[in-house]
Amino acid sequence: MSRILATLALIWTFLQVAAPANAATNKAQNSAQPVNAVIEWNRTLLAIVRTPGAQPATIHSTRNFAILHAAIYDAVNNIQPEFSPYLVRLSDAPRSASQIAAADQAAHDVLVSLYPAFQGSLDTELLQDLARLPDNEGKAQGIAVGQAVAGQLLAARSVDAANVTLPPYVPGTQPGDYQLTPPNFAPADFIQWPQVTPFAIARADEFRPGPPPTLTSATYTKAFNEVKDLGLITSTIRTAQQTVIGKFWNGNIQDFWNEIAQTAALSHHLNLENSARLFALLNISLADTTIAFFEAKYTYNFWRPVTAVQLAGTDGNPQTDPDPNWVPLSIKTAPDPSYPGAHSAISKAGATVLGFYFGDQFTFDVTSESLAGTTRHFTSFSAAAQEAGVSRIYAGQHFRTDHIAGKTLGRRVAESIDNRILLGEEDKR
Repeated sequence: MSRILATLALIWTFLQVAAPANAATNKAQNSAQPVNAVIEWNRTLLAIVRTPGAQPATIHSTRNFAILHAAIYDAVNNIQPEFSPYLVRLSDAPRSASQIAAADQAAHDVLVSLYPAFQGSLDTELLQDLARLPDNEGKAQGIAVGQAVAGQLLAARSVDAANVTLPPYVPGTQPGDYQLTPPNFAPADFIQWPQVTPFAIARADEFRPGPPPTLTSATYTKAFNEVKDLGLITSTIRTAQQTVIGKFWNGNIQDFWNEIAQTAALSHHLNLENSARLFALLNISLADTTIAFFEAKYTYNFWRPVTAVQLAGTDGNPQTDPDPNWVPLSIKTAPDPSYPGAHSAISKAGATVLGFYFGDQFTFDVTSESLAGTTRHFTSFSAAAQEAGVSRIYAGQHFRTDHIAGKTLGRRVAESIDNRILLGEEDKR
């Protein structure tokens, strides 16, 4: 696997990295390391999940990102405990252990377990990373810490119900009930996800939003007519800019926010410890937000816009006119109930964590895995989150009420996690 600036990193390492004699020099080495192990392993996982067929269809990738970064965090933090541990507390982790070796080994072991087909490339990556470090006792100690942490975290998550197989989802028959959507009528996905053990929140329904609006309400009527007009594939009301936005964010939204976090961490020159904490907070928040929104989706089982528009004649609302030929901009619809919106929830959670860490104001560019060659420019995390959320209205995927409920859910989950786990001494006061 190609490694960004690998050649320069190796030259720099040979010239400047000395074996850590004690914990203080070990920490200095970690801060000066030109290749941030947290970000490099995050990039590795992004590359894996973007490989066709690599991500198991029944396992949401937010879970795997959270396991990866929880392991890196606990491996690093057990050696230099600047923050409260997430899960693993090793009583004998030596302060002289290499935090970089611990992070590399923990990341490798987690990813090999989750993606065994990639073991060859992951083994090579680990050997390349460890080759940058001096062969001494600290390196060996770090490897042992990483192995121990990864093993305990993987064991804990092996019984989290993510692999439970449930009977196929059976749609309801009443107006407003979620139906499998055209043109492919894909089976409902992640139906077991409401039962997955959260990483940090108390229960999947801890922050469940209230129900979607009734089909005869003014709120529903307004949201219905908005998405009907803006989300139609041939809409003449949607602007060219809105069309770009609707297509730009049409991908795995958690990937976008991991890349935004990479940009922010590099721009702020975060050291290893703070990078590990940031990505653990981010991905635990995204994973728990995902569990929470699937719990809400399969509680309310609310129909998607394509169904609502095509079957509007059955909804009892004289102000919603049916169009049996209505097709959304993105043509296919995500195969799960509409309320609340996943993009909105994930994006607000991501922006909340990054705002907690850096403040909301930050200038950055975002590229798209769905619209090659296009870049979006933002001056705040919240602006990116808002655009990502409303993009699903332009794409014909969601009602605005889905967007609003998703934003609230994602914010509440992330704020809870920011104040609940991985705390520094100043956070505990």
